[in-house]
Amino acid sequence: MKTLTTRYNLTVLIARRFVISGRVQGVGFRYFAREFALVEGLSGSAANLPDGRVEIRAEGEQQSVDRFERKIRRGPPPARVEHVDVFEEVPSARAGTFDVR
Repeated sequence: MKTLTTRYNLTVLIARRFVISGRVQGVGFRYFAREFALVEGLSGSAANLPDGRVEIRAEGEQQSVDRFERKIRRGPPPARVEHVDVFEEVPSARAGTFDVR
């Protein structure tokens, strides 16, 4: 009797929303985030908020989102990240780009 072996390569997507405070507007923070999101293959967006914070939504494989989070906790050289709020969200499973708004 012949045995049929099936292999599955499941990719689990996660989604997180980050709200970053400190000196994060006017220092290229959104474009810094976009660069690393694209390197990690993430989709999402980065936007300035009226109160001076930056909001980032990122979706992709967990390890990629974790590496991305470590990068944005430091930010680009002219930035000064004081606090990062992290919110787990439901992934949309929509492949896309990373937009800067």
